[in-house]
Amino acid sequence: MNRVVVVGASAAGLAAVETLRREGYDGTLTLVGDEPHLPYDRPPLCKQLLASEWAEDRLRLRRPEDLAALGLDLRLGVAASGLDLTDRRVRLADGRAVPYDGLVLATGVRPRRLPGEGAHVLRTLEDALALRERLAPGRRLIVVGAGFLGAEAAAVAWRLGARVTLLEPAAVPLAHAVGEAVGRVLAQAHRDRGVRLRCGVTVTEVTEDGVRLADGEVVEADEVLVAVGSLPNTGWLAGSGLTVGDGVVCDEYLEAARGVYAAGDVARWHNPLFGAGMRIEHRTNAAEQGMAAARNLLAAPKARKPFAPVPYFWSDQYDMKIQAYGFLRGHDEMAVVEGALDDRRFVAAYRTGDRVSGALAVGMPPKAIRPWRQAIASGAAWGEGVRRVPA
Repeated sequence: MNRVVVVGASAAGLAAVETLRREGYDGTLTLVGDEPHLPYDRPPLCKQLLASEWAEDRLRLRRPEDLAALGLDLRLGVAASGLDLTDRRVRLADGRAVPYDGLVLATGVRPRRLPGEGAHVLRTLEDALALRERLAPGRRLIVVGAGFLGAEAAAVAWRLGARVTLLEPAAVPLAHAVGEAVGRVLAQAHRDRGVRLRCGVTVTEVTEDGVRLADGEVVEADEVLVAVGSLPNTGWLAGSGLTVGDGVVCDEYLEAARGVYAAGDVARWHNPLFGAGMRIEHRTNAAEQGMAAARNLLAAPKARKPFAPVPYFWSDQYDMKIQAYGFLRGHDEMAVVEGALDDRRFVAAYRTGDRVSGALAVGMPPKAIRPWRQAIASGAAWGEGVRRVPA
């Protein structure tokens, strides 16, 4: 293998190129990124950067000299526009094409948008800076979507003195992921601080004065942030022959086609630990998956290892630190096993089928939830060590 191309220059792509070099690959290594910036971290965009606590250069995942030491053919500011699996070439938006022997797809996701003009989204450095410029004490901000991204941005805007309205189509925010009981706890944290949280409302359009709801009501605001999920960046793969369905579809080794692997937010793979296909948009998963894809790309077929992680994510909202392990979506039962929901200091365990599938902690030290990671990884039965705390 003499030529490897990694498409996507964020956390997963960076992890892939670093791992390739660390594992001894010394051939041509091309890193393609559609943004002009060196790889940077995205989670702080809606927190530390939006709050003006961090300068832009603190987001960098690596120093320029560290990237230079990797000996990359670095193609930044140019998007991939097509893939030819037969001739093994990646076409770029500038008209050029890059040949490959091995390929890692790490193109991430893009924000979903709503009809209308003028709304903010939060995915890139420029997005965060544009919103930051518009936030000030007394400014009216509507956040559409009370998922983790929308909730974090709402918390920062409130801290900056903005008058925040949070609009959510579900009856309870995040109930699909963490359960209704935990979702209500997180929702109350917003209301306790004066954030106007309205659930069960659907925004159909961004207007000049705010947003329009499905019943015709216009909710007025100075700024609107749309945080209603994301779409995998797979459009450029149309006609390539790869299987695409809510991401690049891969096997348990992260392989999408011969010599083609995927990693990060764009990858939908079979996780043998849970026996299910999944696509995970979390920072930790992106880095781990980029490393795994690179190792499997270099390995002999029988030496490859399935990618079977216990997913992990965290969220910071107001004074709450939220941490979670496992795959919480689609769970059958949730039980509080330490602390109390009303105190916003608790650990909750989740059951899917007859096994422990996830755990979530709010306001607790990391050591309170770490043992649950091992329980999830080992496929522990639900009855083993799951002690409910009386309500």
